Amino acid sequence: MSTDQNNIILTTLNARFIHSAFGLRYLYANLGDLQSQASLKEFTIHERPIDIAEKLLALQPKIIGFSVYIWNVSEITETVSIIKQIAPKVTIVLGGPEVSHLPDKPEVVDLADYTIKGPGEISLKTLCQQILNKQKPLNKVIEGIAENLEKLTLPYEFYDDEDIKNRIIYVEASRGCPFKCEFCLSSLDKTSKPFELGQFLEEMDKLFIRGARNFKFIDRTFNLKVSTSVAILEFFLERMTEGLYLHFEVIPDNLPEKLKQTLMRFPKDSLQFEIGVQTFDPEIQTLISRKQNNEKTKENLLWLREHTGAHIHADLIFGLPTDTLDNFGESFNQLVALKPQEIQLGILKRLRGAPINRHNNQYQMVYENTPPYTVLSTKDIDFMSMQRVKRFARYWDMIANSGRFKYTLPIILDDSIDGVNKKIDTAFKRFMKLSDAFFAREGSTWKISLPRLYKLIFEVLIDELNTDEEKVKFLLNQDYERSKQKGSLDLLLNKQKNSRSGTANKRQLNHG
Repeated sequence: MSTDQNNIILTTLNARFIHSAFGLRYLYANLGDLQSQASLKEFTIHERPIDIAEKLLALQPKIIGFSVYIWNVSEITETVSIIKQIAPKVTIVLGGPEVSHLPDKPEVVDLADYTIKGPGEISLKTLCQQILNKQKPLNKVIEGIAENLEKLTLPYEFYDDEDIKNRIIYVEASRGCPFKCEFCLSSLDKTSKPFELGQFLEEMDKLFIRGARNFKFIDRTFNLKVSTSVAILEFFLERMTEGLYLHFEVIPDNLPEKLKQTLMRFPKDSLQFEIGVQTFDPEIQTLISRKQNNEKTKENLLWLREHTGAHIHADLIFGLPTDTLDNFGESFNQLVALKPQEIQLGILKRLRGAPINRHNNQYQMVYENTPPYTVLSTKDIDFMSMQRVKRFARYWDMIANSGRFKYTLPIILDDSIDGVNKKIDTAFKRFMKLSDAFFAREGSTWKISLPRLYKLIFEVLIDELNTDEEKVKFLLNQDYERSKQKGSLDLLLNKQKNSRSGTANKRQLNHG
């Protein structure tokens, strides 16, 4: 997607190489006659801003448009600052959720020439025409125009062969969300609008024929209209082949029989469902305008685990107004009991424009000043507790979400796993003990090698969670063999035991 003349460059910094900038492709697809003067360039947040600036300026553009999100605003700010110092005549245009809620703005807005708030498919084209024709726009801030979906040019042809081979292919069958959950920017939408189904499926077929096998639907409510959901699922069932993988975000309490029957026909590990539970507390749900039938949600999660081969990725948020450590733990315990393959433990972040910000003063919501603006404390959760849960979430990713500890995880979470011992602690309390013990030993949640992780789990289960050593060794060994590590677990643990003994002897000598 490059041209001989790069008057316009559309760019962003993705979080990882495997990601693709779906929004940029929409902008490019709808540039009309200006498309011949435009190119699309993607980078990652792991590249140096000065190198990104050099690559962009080497194309000698007149306009550079940046798509700005919470995860890349810091790096884009630095990149724009460099460009404006080196080539001040290059026009910088910003768009994206992080710059769409002025006057609540990041620093980069003041560095740029223009900012488009909200939808950009129509407004960007108009702005670029004015700039290239030397017709200076009247305002630095431009209100985006939401075009009817049927009038938009779809962007799927602008995934190139490298994208299809190496990246996630993002698609959307609908845009918007009818729900009003205040922590989410989609709560600002009036409703959910579908793309014309026939045209959408034609585009999916073209992608499939070209070799696309990893489709990530960004629809906020894929199962809102069940007849459409079933039609899309049937489309992919007809094309089911090895390696086909579909990701959907679904409403947890809406799983009617017709949809269930379709889901049961998919082979194991071909579907992933992202299910935002967030909290099981009905009072918090009411406070943040979230409508969720908790009992139906639990029933549906259990059904999906028992009757389909789908991978369940369920979300919880810590730090919501009025939430406490114990209350969050109760939601965690309820979700663990439903046995999703992954539980993503997110810490609340301050999204610019999100309605939940209306609670900031009343509930003393204190957030980091720098991206990603994570909550530091609230009226009901002190800073130290917040830090403990952040570490808990990191260790949970390493142990539970990694899938490496299939046999050991149950005894971490439940001390009555053998049906004999009386259960004393909940899953949340036991994993918190493990998390606290890990941090006391390591002083960090990063750079813990896999062999070291095995040693830590062994030590903490015995020393802190009072679990039978032989049982721990037996179950941990099964996970160790699955991981195909070099050597034996016994050798690894004996090395650690000798090291610990040596340390103890040194302490005795030093104090002798």
